[in-house]
Amino acid sequence: MSHSFRFQSHAFIWRILPNRWDLIAFPLILGALALAASGLHQAMAPLADLATQTISLHPAHLPEYALRTTLRMLAAMALSLIFTFIYGTLAAKSRRAEKVLVPLLDIAQSIPVLGYLSFTVTFFIALFPGRILGVECAAIFAIFTSQAWNMTFSFYQSLRTVPRDLLEVSRNFQLSAWQRFWKLEVPFSMPGLIWNMMMSMSGGWFFIVASEAITVGHHTFLLPGIGAYLAQAIDTRNLAAVGWVVLAMALVILIYDQCLFRPLVAWADKFRLENTNTGSAPSSWLLDLIQRTRLIRRMLVPATRLLSWAARLRIRPHRSTEHHPRAFISWTSSKAGDALWGLIITFAIAVLSWHAFVYISACLSWNEVIYVLTLGLMTLARVLLLIFLASVIWVPIGVWIGLRPALAQKVQPLAQFLAAFPANLLFPLFVVAIARFRLNPDLWLSPLIVLGTQWYILFNVIAGASAYPNDYREVAANLHIRGWQWWKQVILPGIFPYYVTGAMTASGGAWNASIVSEAVSWGDTQFTAHGLGAYIAEMTEAGNMPHMMLGIAVMSVFVMLFNRLLWRPLYAYAESRLRLD
Repeated sequence: MSHSFRFQSHAFIWRILPNRWDLIAFPLILGALALAASGLHQAMAPLADLATQTISLHPAHLPEYALRTTLRMLAAMALSLIFTFIYGTLAAKSRRAEKVLVPLLDIAQSIPVLGYLSFTVTFFIALFPGRILGVECAAIFAIFTSQAWNMTFSFYQSLRTVPRDLLEVSRNFQLSAWQRFWKLEVPFSMPGLIWNMMMSMSGGWFFIVASEAITVGHHTFLLPGIGAYLAQAIDTRNLAAVGWVVLAMALVILIYDQCLFRPLVAWADKFRLENTNTGSAPSSWLLDLIQRTRLIRRMLVPATRLLSWAARLRIRPHRSTEHHPRAFISWTSSKAGDALWGLIITFAIAVLSWHAFVYISACLSWNEVIYVLTLGLMTLARVLLLIFLASVIWVPIGVWIGLRPALAQKVQPLAQFLAAFPANLLFPLFVVAIARFRLNPDLWLSPLIVLGTQWYILFNVIAGASAYPNDYREVAANLHIRGWQWWKQVILPGIFPYYVTGAMTASGGAWNASIVSEAVSWGDTQFTAHGLGAYIAEMTEAGNMPHMMLGIAVMSVFVMLFNRLLWRPLYAYAESRLRLD
């Protein structure tokens, strides 16, 4: 008895003692917690401290600035993920909510980041009076607006295209809507969602300058970070400092690729829809390290069991909604209810349209409205042409990368860096070239619109090709389907829903980017292209609020109509004809 007790005691002690992998992982975890605590402590400092802080261009300050920026972007990413699960699920599961939420999402992605800041900064500063935390929250919210829409569209698309046979299996197992959501729909969406999280994180760098240099009235708040450092370097034309920024960005992207996204990609590979192995599954040294630890894994057991228990809860909605896969949070689907809901939406649109009509009649002439609509058509032509060219270039490349997991791991950090590289750093090169060769700004400023948004297409195509079942590829190979027939009948139908998501978010981002791309300057040299983006930039700089609001409203209408007339029908086609059933 005593011997057995001693043996069990030694076995228990052996199970809780750290191994050599714990000794490696613990410093990494403690270091991350210490950095997060340091960032929170600095955020709670008095607001007056910002007035005394100056942004130094000495490279020794870049590690601290990079840390502050990275914490803001991670906080915005966490909020974007929560928003994605709630908003995307509502839009995908309730056809009535979809009629409102999806158009609102179209409008939200068309509003410039500066438009959000002008309305939210005062609110956050008042919410945390006298603390830097208020300005930090405003910056995090601005970054959130550059991340959330892309992720939400991706999750919405995944929920709408879950294979019908898997839905049928979930009903045969009598899974509740809550269980089906966590056991089937979220895992199915993971590969695409993770690649869009990468794109959203990288896309946040494009707006980091506006997020960390915030102006409220006559007050300007400069938050220590890479964005503020870059703004200072551009203002002083310090090319050496710009070079240090690029190096710091490359290191930060490499770190969160290795410590965040590569482990997520390796973890999400188990959710691929296939019965055979690709032979080259993605891997992550950090994920392998955590899996080899002893003490850390035992510490994670309670949280893992809690999450597993929560996913198994049999939370059921109203019985009438349970048998419809899209209706786990919708109300009675009667024709009378549909008619009433349609009347409510129509009435709300009529009221808003009437107020817009009254405002335009009082502050603006209709000739100005027609002029702005004409500028919108010019920007529309640029967006259509550039999205088409970006699709022709990046769809084949994305498929080639996505079908090779080992290559995707190598290309992933490079793609993230290219997507994160601030396109506005290239603006001076275009200005100098246009001035030197006397080029037409209407033509040669156009590529700037898509420099930062083309990566949405690449990342989504890579996600679609990565999630494409290996079983289907082997069937195509056995049937000797090659060449254009392979593209037309095999891979393009499989990645089409992902491509539509990427192209839609790329076009929305292109409209947003036109504001800074159709009017560029370097020193005293300035070039402006005819378009809606240049109009909004001009009116914003002049402080002409009615004209600026008119430009943003017209842009929102164009984006919404563009999505309604082009991307939504393509979404419906992908959902009804191209599901992997």
